[in-house]
Amino acid sequence: MNIGQLAKRSGLSSKQIRHYEEIGLIQEPMRTENGYRMYSNDDIHFLKFIKRSRELGFSLEVIKDLIGLWKNKSRSSREVKVLATKHLQELELKLKNIQEMTQTLKHLLHNCHGDHRPDCPILENLES
Repeated sequence: MNIGQLAKRSGLSSKQIRHYEEIGLIQEPMRTENGYRMYSNDDIHFLKFIKRSRELGFSLEVIKDLIGLWKNKSRSSREVKVLATKHLQELELKLKNIQEMTQTLKHLLHNCHGDHRPDCPILENLES
């Protein structure tokens, strides 16, 4: 199949697929005599793995590691769990930071009269 067909079946864009090839996340495909990329059903499975990993927020660097572990049938699941645990901790920290920002902004909005007066606790907070 060509890159357009692969894009449809994998749920990724042709641009993303080309990018993944450029950075070495996926192998360059075989090419026809006239230079067109040719893909197999295995490539669909591989790209769906990458897509799902991205949906879970894994970085491309970590996805490279996950792919290496996925391909290595003698891997230990401990290695995979370490990567996933580290990622979860990073997500939880981001979530905590977002929750703190949300609470601060709610507090500032509650204290801002939003009227004709020039005093504004939002701007005062940003200034400090």
